[in-house]
Amino acid sequence: MTYSETLSYLFTKLAMYQRVGVSAYKADLNNTISICKLLGNPENKFKSVHIAGTNGKGSTSHMLAAILQSAGYKVGLYTSPHLKDFRERVKINRKIISKKFVIDFVDKHKSDLEKINPSFFEWSTGLAFDYFAKQQVEIAIIETGLGGRLDSTNVITPLLSIITNISYDHQNLLGNTLEKIAYEKAGIIKQNGIVVIGEKQKETKNVFEKKEKEMNALLLYAEDFSSAKNISCGLKGIYQKKNIPTVLMASEILNHLGYKINRRSIAKGVKDVCKLTGLRGRWDVLSKNPLIIADIAHNEAGIKEVFKQVKTIKHKNLHVVFGTVNDKDIQKILSLLPQKATYYFCKADIPRALDENILTIKAKQIGLNGKSFSSVKEALNSAKKKTSQNDFILVTGSAFVVAEVI
Repeated sequence: MTYSETLSYLFTKLAMYQRVGVSAYKADLNNTISICKLLGNPENKFKSVHIAGTNGKGSTSHMLAAILQSAGYKVGLYTSPHLKDFRERVKINRKIISKKFVIDFVDKHKSDLEKINPSFFEWSTGLAFDYFAKQQVEIAIIETGLGGRLDSTNVITPLLSIITNISYDHQNLLGNTLEKIAYEKAGIIKQNGIVVIGEKQKETKNVFEKKEKEMNALLLYAEDFSSAKNISCGLKGIYQKKNIPTVLMASEILNHLGYKINRRSIAKGVKDVCKLTGLRGRWDVLSKNPLIIADIAHNEAGIKEVFKQVKTIKHKNLHVVFGTVNDKDIQKILSLLPQKATYYFCKADIPRALDENILTIKAKQIGLNGKSFSSVKEALNSAKKKTSQNDFILVTGSAFVVAEVI
């Protein structure tokens, strides 16, 4: 198969949560365990850091990878979803996995893996672990896909676990309270392990500390030990101030575990994170005239942070290109959007996207002014045509919407 044929197979044959939603979610680790056994248990052949959380886990993963790269290590990085190319999910020192490796992996294991009947994410997790083991990475940063306890990545025994924060998202799968969501995320805490909690929250503190005792683990709160002061970050979202202390604490722990990470490596990694890892979509400036910024904020907490930063940007009129998926609490999210803006409601090109007309109707019910567009491109082009000098266009609501404008 060619690379495009291989991707077509992966996207059509295997259930992919980002595209179809709940039907792709597997509520156990059996498939991943079987895949790893088939591959010779590659997850045991490299050191790792495991990162979960509602928001910030992608930024945290990339910053930590960039720091370790700056310190001279060969670093694997497994994240999701991708924005443009599937191979963005699996990198070593920024370089994405080769097309040849993806093709060969699928060709070699296709018949055996079809007997297991894995989801897309289970398959890609096996691919990433196999790649990192074969490439002999010195450490891999592994981001959970969804949740933690039952996430496919939760077959590793990491040097360090990180939980960035807890807020409302994927309630249909993880639970409808912060405590229930925290319980699922806490599932990555391992026996006798070390875990860093990025934000101390009264609703979740007891959940994590109970898990700490059960697993005889060492639990540390980043905010108790680290500060983001005097750290220049290449990611310009003000919400990164919440992620940087977590990254600093993780770097300090890895130092104690034998990885030589000095202050210079930390400063370079945080400052040059986009250059070193290729990260996009976080307060991503696409144009300065007109000002166009894209951010993948897609849940209640993320949307709040993004529009908090919008208020700090001097502008005349605000234009918002907005799309989301059909399994969110859309009324809650829409209620967080400012009424003093012009909206361009759109639908990303995935089955799971919320219909733009339904989105527009729901938005108008709470007083948001906007029109519907059948594609993200059409919505952005319309916004560009209506901008005048000193106007600001924000593209947000979904990683899939942002992917189509980058």
